[in-house]
Amino acid sequence: MILTCAPALARAQAGPQPVGLWLTPAGDSQIRISRCAAAYCGTIAKVLAGETKDVHNPDASLRGRSLVGVALTRDMHPAGEGWEGSLYNFRDGKTYSGKLAMKGPNVLELSGCVLGGLICKKQMWTRVD
Repeated sequence: MILTCAPALARAQAGPQPVGLWLTPAGDSQIRISRCAAAYCGTIAKVLAGETKDVHNPDASLRGRSLVGVALTRDMHPAGEGWEGSLYNFRDGKTYSGKLAMKGPNVLELSGCVLGGLICKKQMWTRVD
């Protein structure tokens, strides 16, 4: 098992890494990506504009919680030229299969997909630090 994962880990870790603080394209949130064991995870570090509560969460008991600290990316493990895992979209309260890929040292492409990757939406985040 380790031998089959090693090439993917090497490819994903060869270039720039996603660890750091990222600004969403709308400029309304900053997301902190950090290492979580052998994967990456991302949480909302700051809400700059718009809704500050998790109002679209499917769990009604969580709709009043602050968005700061909410996990957006989970278990992003090496896959191909980037990382794959799950993405929580606080704007609609849904969780999608997702991918992260560095598009240079200061640009992170985020893709969220449904139907096994048949329908995807992408956005580019810019590095803050």
